Amino acid sequence: MLAGMNLLLDSFWRALAYCVHKRVIAWSLFPLLLMTLMVWGLGYFFWADAVQKVQALLDGVGWLHRLWVWMQEHGVGYASEVVASMLVVLGTGPIIVVISLLLVAMFMTPALTELVAQKRFPVLEKKQGGSTLASIGWSAGSTGIALIALVVTLPLWVIPPLMLLVTPMIWGWLTYRVMAFDALAEHASKPERRSLFVRYRAALIVMGLICGYLGAAPGVIWISGLVFIAAFWVLIPIAIWIYAIVFAFSSLWFAHFCLAALEQMRKEPNRGAQEPQVPFAPGAQASSAP
Repeated sequence: MLAGMNLLLDSFWRALAYCVHKRVIAWSLFPLLLMTLMVWGLGYFFWADAVQKVQALLDGVGWLHRLWVWMQEHGVGYASEVVASMLVVLGTGPIIVVISLLLVAMFMTPALTELVAQKRFPVLEKKQGGSTLASIGWSAGSTGIALIALVVTLPLWVIPPLMLLVTPMIWGWLTYRVMAFDALAEHASKPERRSLFVRYRAALIVMGLICGYLGAAPGVIWISGLVFIAAFWVLIPIAIWIYAIVFAFSSLWFAHFCLAALEQMRKEPNRGAQEPQVPFAPGAQASSAP
């Protein structure tokens, strides 16, 4: 456990340092462009209808309707429209983040993992334990589970303490599942990947949770963009770029951690004799060890 935490801290600082690399900065702009186009497209085709439907739902609640009427009588017009717009943005934000994570897993994570491998582990043998198709399937399946979890836990978001716990935990779980798999897909064999998932499960979950909270932090800028309407079109792209940087850091962190852990495991004496006997916990093979 102590070795895992030491490896976690070492990989954390290495990933942080790599974030200023010119190739990392360039890759961080790629999802920014995709996310900007996605946000623009959704806003152009669906924004007005979505706001109207949410506003109609709000107006259908008796006490809320009376509140809007009271606010209009006191000179505060369009209150329900403003609230509806905020709810649409807050509701679509997590979905955009999850889709962005999938895009990062498909395009950005392999490139950054290769960057780490070239600079730190140039002689680490590639055993090709995970194909591109397997990676896409694993990422898509994990993303689908995360989206279902977001929908199921949606009623909890109205309770601030639970919103600060539930959403980052879901993002953290998704980050752990997707990025740990992709970081090991090219270099580790399938038994090695399973063994590492079991051996470092606690550290990987901690990393996922931290990345989940880091991914939730830019949401403050989304809300600021709603509060300060004049700066909306400046703050929102900044928030999207911060999301991309967080994803890049997460990819680098998992790459440094997983490849270093793989290298250490291969240096262990009698590793080959122990490898087939992976100490799976009950139910771990189906749920956590790909």
